Amino acid sequence: MLHAMIMAGGGGTRFWPRSRQKRPKQFLTLTGERSLLQQAYDRLEAQAPPSGLWVITSAAHCAETVKQLPDLPANHIIGEPCGRDTAACIGLGAALILRADPDAVMIVTPADHVIEPVQEFRRAVHVAQQMAEEHPGALVTFGIPPAYPATGYGYIQRGKEIANRQGVGVFRVQRFREKPDHNTAEQFVASGEYYWNSGIFVWKAATILEALRQRQPKLFKAVQGIADAWDSPQRDAVLRREYEGLDKISIDFAVMEQAEEVLVVQAPYRWDDVGSWLALERMHPQDADGNTVLGTHCGLKTKGCVIVGDPGNAIATIGVSNLLIIQDGNATLVADRRDESTVKQIVELLNKKGLEKYL
Repeated sequence: MLHAMIMAGGGGTRFWPRSRQKRPKQFLTLTGERSLLQQAYDRLEAQAPPSGLWVITSAAHCAETVKQLPDLPANHIIGEPCGRDTAACIGLGAALILRADPDAVMIVTPADHVIEPVQEFRRAVHVAQQMAEEHPGALVTFGIPPAYPATGYGYIQRGKEIANRQGVGVFRVQRFREKPDHNTAEQFVASGEYYWNSGIFVWKAATILEALRQRQPKLFKAVQGIADAWDSPQRDAVLRREYEGLDKISIDFAVMEQAEEVLVVQAPYRWDDVGSWLALERMHPQDADGNTVLGTHCGLKTKGCVIVGDPGNAIATIGVSNLLIIQDGNATLVADRRDESTVKQIVELLNKKGLEKYL
């Protein structure tokens, strides 16, 4: 049986001021009528029953998750007492899923991606599930054919093709590459051998736990101890104690880049990790002056801007270009679009200045 685990613990600071501590990016509706978290759930519910769907989020966001996903059993919403990156999150999810199903195959996906069309995603997941069942020792990931030489993504170099199912190619992974500079990214794209690393995985729950046992024994022992105490009165105390003692490490560094048998499925769908405000340009049309507008805007000599405002509020601009103008509640961001990757530094500065009420 396929189980699905959604990682929904990120802070989404690059989407400040709309993304706040109480309502980070994964709970926002940036395209369509459903939040990013709800869209992730919608993509998976046709492939895994409610009993096989899990969300791991921050303890502070469990109530919002319950509100947004009322059909998900409340005991399948797990609140991390503190953030410890993806290896701990995935290890905990795998340990809990394995308790329920010793033969479980699981898909792990972040909550804040936009993936279309959904039917193509499900086709790829079905192929990945087949690979995990036919190659039980393998760790399977999804590679996105690069649309441009991005420097903000890690890359996967593919090796030999081992299967083609339903028109979906599956390859051995030759190696992982960290985020490159622009020239290197251009070389990656030109070679035709590299994919963007999507951070979506399929594997047997037992396989990823064994990989963690071998390469991250402290982490494995912690998540196993949490799972063993899950039905006991000590569950919350054990979860907090064990989690707080873990180091922050991603699943890529912890396991994927060291594993011997890693496969990559070439994604047949469109994918966007919605990493910053400029992602809205890829998801929404632009006006005649190249502006992406979500809200009420009146502008003169305004070009190439991303403009977002609350319903009922108007934003007026004169003689500006290439700006991010984001109004949300009690805060407004105005930034050169070239500095969009540094929005998170504003969040750090607000915190440093004691302006937490705006976070």
